[in-house]
Amino acid sequence: MVAVVGTSQLGTDQVSMDLNSASTVVLQVLTQATSQDTAVLKPAEEQLKQWETQPGFYSVLLNIFTNHTLDINVRWLAVLYFKHGIDRYWRRVAPHALSEEEKTTLRAGLITNFNEPINQIATQIAVLIAKVARLDCPRQWPELIPTLIESVKVQDDLRQHRALLTFYHVTKTLASKRLAADRKLFYDLASGIYNFACSLWNHHTDTFLQQVSSGNEAVILSSLERTLLSLKVLRKLTVNGFVEPHKNMEVMGFLHGIFERLKQFLECSRSIGSDNVCRDRLEKTIILFTKVLLDFLDQHPFSFTPLIQRSLEFSVSYVFTEVGEGVTFERFIVQCMNLIKMIVKNYAYKPSKNFEDSSPETLEAHKIKMAFFTYPTLTEICRRLVSHYFLLTEEELTMWEEDPEGFTVEETGGDSWKYSLRPCTEVLFIDIFHEYNQTLTPVLLEMMQTLQGPTNVEDMNALLIKDAVYNAVGLAAYELFDSVDFDQWFKNQLLPELQVIHNRYKPLRRRVIWLIGQWISVKFKSDLRPMLYEAICNLLQDQDLVVRIETATTLKLTVDDFEFRTDQFLPYLETMFTLLFQLLQQVTECDTKMHVLHVLSCVIERVNMQIRPYVGCLVQYLPLLWKQSEEHNMLRCAILTTLIHLVQGLGADSKNLYPFLLPVIQLSTDVSQPPHVYLLEDGLELWLVTLENSPCITPELLRIFQNMSPLLELSSENLRTCFKIINGYIFLSSTEFLQTYAVGLCQSFCELLKEITTEGQVQVLKMDQLLGNMIEMWVDRMDNITQPERRKLSALALLSLLPSDNSIIQDKFCGIINISVEGLHDVMTEDPETGTYKDCMLMSHLEEPKVTEDEEPPTEQDKRKKMLALKDPVHMVSLQQFIYEKLKAQQEMLGEQGFQSLMETVDTEIVTQLQEFLQGF
Repeated sequence: MVAVVGTSQLGTDQVSMDLNSASTVVLQVLTQATSQDTAVLKPAEEQLKQWETQPGFYSVLLNIFTNHTLDINVRWLAVLYFKHGIDRYWRRVAPHALSEEEKTTLRAGLITNFNEPINQIATQIAVLIAKVARLDCPRQWPELIPTLIESVKVQDDLRQHRALLTFYHVTKTLASKRLAADRKLFYDLASGIYNFACSLWNHHTDTFLQQVSSGNEAVILSSLERTLLSLKVLRKLTVNGFVEPHKNMEVMGFLHGIFERLKQFLECSRSIGSDNVCRDRLEKTIILFTKVLLDFLDQHPFSFTPLIQRSLEFSVSYVFTEVGEGVTFERFIVQCMNLIKMIVKNYAYKPSKNFEDSSPETLEAHKIKMAFFTYPTLTEICRRLVSHYFLLTEEELTMWEEDPEGFTVEETGGDSWKYSLRPCTEVLFIDIFHEYNQTLTPVLLEMMQTLQGPTNVEDMNALLIKDAVYNAVGLAAYELFDSVDFDQWFKNQLLPELQVIHNRYKPLRRRVIWLIGQWISVKFKSDLRPMLYEAICNLLQDQDLVVRIETATTLKLTVDDFEFRTDQFLPYLETMFTLLFQLLQQVTECDTKMHVLHVLSCVIERVNMQIRPYVGCLVQYLPLLWKQSEEHNMLRCAILTTLIHLVQGLGADSKNLYPFLLPVIQLSTDVSQPPHVYLLEDGLELWLVTLENSPCITPELLRIFQNMSPLLELSSENLRTCFKIINGYIFLSSTEFLQTYAVGLCQSFCELLKEITTEGQVQVLKMDQLLGNMIEMWVDRMDNITQPERRKLSALALLSLLPSDNSIIQDKFCGIINISVEGLHDVMTEDPETGTYKDCMLMSHLEEPKVTEDEEPPTEQDKRKKMLALKDPVHMVSLQQFIYEKLKAQQEMLGEQGFQSLMETVDTEIVTQLQEFLQGF
C-alpha cells in the first residue's frame, strides 16, 4: 500500500509497505471498526475512510476477506469496504480511480478460488464480482465467464455452489444493462453459453429428482440449491438474452419443457414435509418456473404465442380442477392466475375492431385464446372462482372475530393482487368477465336467481355462498348494467337482508352494504337514497365492527357520487356524523383511523357550512389524536386533510381553532423538522385555507410566516402554493405583513428569479398588485436611466410581459408602449439609402471592429468581452422586431376589437411614432 497517511496506527512519515505488513495494520483497524465501543469505532472508521483512495488498499482488503482463518465480522466488513470501493473508484473516470495494474491483480484474485465457507460472505463476494463484471466484462475481463463455466463443472460441492452463485449474480447484472452496445454484448454471451446453461440445469434437476426419495435432507437441499441457482441463470438468459427467442430451438425447447418439470416438482411436494427447509426451497423453485413464463410473456408476447395453449391448459387444470388437489399451494395458485390474466388481457393478442388491420401474429394468438376459452371452460372457471375461491375461509372468519380491524385492512390490500390469493382471484374474475361478458353474464345471473329471498342463519355454507355470489355481482357491476334491475333488487332483496340482525348474518350485512357501494355510481336511482341513508344510519350502529367500517366506506362512495344531493342527506347528517365520530374513537389501528377520518373529511367537504352545528366533538378530539399519532405520519396527513375541510366548513369561525391549528401548521411546514417530508404538502394547503378563511391577522398567524423563507429556498413543486400563501397574507393585512417580512421576501424572490421558469417569475411579480406598482414606478422613473443600453433593456423587459390577459398588465399597457417608443428613439438609426430604420445596438460576430493606426489591435480578452457582449439581449434582440412580435401576439390573444380598445389607451402621437418605426413589418 503506497502513500498511506493516517492516525497513530500508521506513522505519518510512512509512505509504503509490503502487502503483509499493510494487511496487519488494516486488519487491526478493521477489527476496531467492528467494536461496539464508539470511542474505538469512530477513529477506526475515519482511518478506513482516509485509506479508501490509497493505492493498494483494496488488494489488502482482498487479502483479508479471502483469509478464512480470520474473524467472520472482520472479513464481512472487508468485503463491504471492497464493494463500496468498486462503486466509487473502479471506473476509469472516477476521482482517485484505481490503477489499471491494481484492477488487473484484483480481478485475478477474485476468481482464483470459489471456496468461501460462509454463505453471507459468499453472497457478498458474488455480488461484488458482478459489480466489477458490469464495468469490465467482457472487454477488460474476458476470462471471467470461461473461468465460471469451468468452475461450475468441478466435483467439489462447495466450489461448485460458490461458482454457480457467482455465475448467477454476474448473469443477472449483465442482463440488467440497457445501452444498445451492452445489450449486443449480452446477446452474444447468451447465445454462446445457453446450451451449456441448459445442460447444467438439466443435470442438477435430474440429480435432485433422483435424490428426492432418499430422505436425506442435507443431500436433497444441496441438490435443490444448485437446481434453483442454475434455473435463475437460465431465467435471465432466456428473458433478456435474445431479440427473437422464438427462432432459437434451445430456448423454446427449455420453455416447453418447463410444464413437465413443474409437474415433477409439484409431485415431489407429496414426499417432502411441510415444515422444513427443503419444502421452502422446493416451493421457491416451483415459483421460479412460473416467473420464467411470466417474464417471457411480458418481454416477448409474440414469441410466447406457441406457449399460450400449454400455459392455459396447465394453469386451468391445476387451479380449477381436481388435478391440483394435494400438490398446489397459495403462491403457486396466484402465479398461475397471473399467467391466465396476462394472456387474457395482453394487448398484443387483441385484434383491432377491423380484423384486417391486425397483424398475423395478433390474429394467431387471438385464435388460440378463442379456441381455449370455450363456453364449458369459461363457465367452469367462473363457477369455480365464485363458489370456491371467493368463499370466506375459516382463517378469515377467525381473523374477523379476533382482529376485526386487521381483517378490514387485509380485505382492502390495494396492489397486493399479484401476491395474495383473494385479491388475485377477484382481479382475475373481473378481467375474464370483462373479456367474455356475453358468455358469463347468464352464468352469474343464474347464480343470483338461485339465491332469492332470505337465507337460513343456521346454514353457514349457504350464507358464505351468497356472500361469494354478491361479491361477484359487485365486482362485475359495470358489465351487468343492462342485465340487472338494481333498484328493484335493492328494494326487494338487499334492503330486507340488511335488516336481519342475527350475529351469523353479519357476513351478508357487510357484503350487501359493500355491494351497494359498488353499484352506487353505476345504477342507483336518486329517489332511493333516503332509504339507503336510513340503512346506513342503522348499520353504523351494528354490533359488529367490520360491518360498521364497511358501512363507512359505502357512505364515502355515496357522498362522493356525482348524483349526491345535499338536501336529501341533511336530515341524516347529525346522526351519521355522530356515529362516524364514535367509530373514529373506537377503532385503534392507524390504518382504520385514517380511513374513518377520510370518510369524515368527505362528508364535511360535501355539506360545507352545514356541518358547523355538529363538529364540536371532532374539534375537541383532533388535538388528542394528533398527539397520539406522533409516530404515525400518514395518520397525521389524514388529520391535516380533515382540518382542511373543517376550516373550509367553519369559515371565519375557524379562528377558534387557532390554538391547535397554528402549531400544527408550524410543525408541518417547518423544513428543519423531519416530519415535514410527509406533512408539507397538506400542511401548506391547510395554511392557505386558514388564511383564506381568517377574519383578521393575529400575531400567531403572522409569526408562522417565518417558515416561508426556507420553503422558498427549496424551489419545490409546492412553490405555487407558497406564492398563494404570500398573496393570502397581503390580502389579509398587507401593511403589517410587509412591514415585517418585505425585506426578506425581496431577498428570497431575487434568488428565486435566477432559477425558476418564466411562469414562476411572473408568479413572483404578481404578489399584491406588486407587479402593477412596479410597472408604474418603472415608467415614472424611466428618465432617471440615462445609458441607452439600459433604456433598451428596460423596454425589452417590460415588453416581455406581453402578450397577457392579466388585467394589471393591461392597465399598464400605455406605459409599456411609451417606454418602448422612447427606447426606439434611443436606438433606431435611419438608413439614408433605403429610408428604413435599424437597431444600432445590434452586433454580429461577423463584424470585425475597425482599428485605426493609432489603436492597438484587440487582445484575446477584448475578443472574449465581445463574445460575452454578443450574448447580451441588448445586442442580440432587435427592439423594433421585438415590439412588432409582442404586439402581434397581443392582438392574436385579444382579437382585433380587444386589441384596438387596448391601443386606444395610448396617446395618438405615440401611436403615430410607433407606426413610423414599424414600417415594413
